[in-house]
Amino acid sequence: MAALTDLSFMYRWFKNCNLVGNLSEKYVFITGCDSGFGNLLAKQLVDRGMQVLAACFTEEGSQKLQQDTSYRLQTTLLDVTKSESIKAAAQWVRDKVGEQGLWALVNNAGVGLPSGPNEWLTKEDFVKVINVNLVGLIEVTLHMLPMVKRARGRVVNMSSSGGRVAVIGGGYCVSKFGVEAFSDSIRRELYYFGVKVCIIEPGNYRTAILGKENLESRMRKLWERLPQETRDSYGEDYFRIYTDKLKNIMQVAEPRVRDVINSMEHAIVSRSPRIRYNPGLDAKLLYIPLAKLPTPVTDFILSRYLPRPADSV
Repeated sequence: MAALTDLSFMYRWFKNCNLVGNLSEKYVFITGCDSGFGNLLAKQLVDRGMQVLAACFTEEGSQKLQQDTSYRLQTTLLDVTKSESIKAAAQWVRDKVGEQGLWALVNNAGVGLPSGPNEWLTKEDFVKVINVNLVGLIEVTLHMLPMVKRARGRVVNMSSSGGRVAVIGGGYCVSKFGVEAFSDSIRRELYYFGVKVCIIEPGNYRTAILGKENLESRMRKLWERLPQETRDSYGEDYFRIYTDKLKNIMQVAEPRVRDVINSMEHAIVSRSPRIRYNPGLDAKLLYIPLAKLPTPVTDFILSRYLPRPADSV
């Protein structure tokens, strides 16, 4: 048994150390680089010597990132909800990489809000999140694929533990389940072209995806726009307890995101990247087990988290 464990460790060590050659000549395109995971990954890859093409949503974010890095990083503006912006970014990347193609596409751009009980949200709330996290990711991928195929590179998609088990209402988990399905289907299609597709499924980390506005204020806005009949069915206690639980989740979110960045980097530079990465203890010990349990068991465990509405039976 000890010998098998040693062999397993040595195999994983070899795979982790078996890096792609000529990294300094390879181009990586990353979306959502204004802050968070994308921003830190861009800086880490520049330090490794790679050619980084960073897409930011704002001019301010683009200028700041450019100032903080070296000539190996170039920035462009990208709104993944607008087709014209995606087309322009794809042409910009094509001009930069030329005939060698694009080694890695990192679909990192994402939003998490609005989120909350599904009945408290509107169609527009769902669309706002899904358009960025899923539809935008798909459209960016489709435009970049010819360049990735030319380089026999890889696509790295940012999903979430919320893409394995739906822990909150709204468009976030819906979009991440979609990212999982899109990634799985396109991975199988691209296998014969020598292109690898990796999925990053972090646990609960503290990033700008949660927004800058006070959580209680956001939830209060959702609550106060509801019809009186809906508010009566849930009750003020439900609103208060639900909001408090969300605040607790945000407070215990892991502020050190290095494991996520290292996972993304490994997916880009390793000759043998994993299909799925699960950075975070909560991802490994809570969310992934919950996703694998029988559905009634998972429902029972997660229902302990939700308060009882006033109209409960």
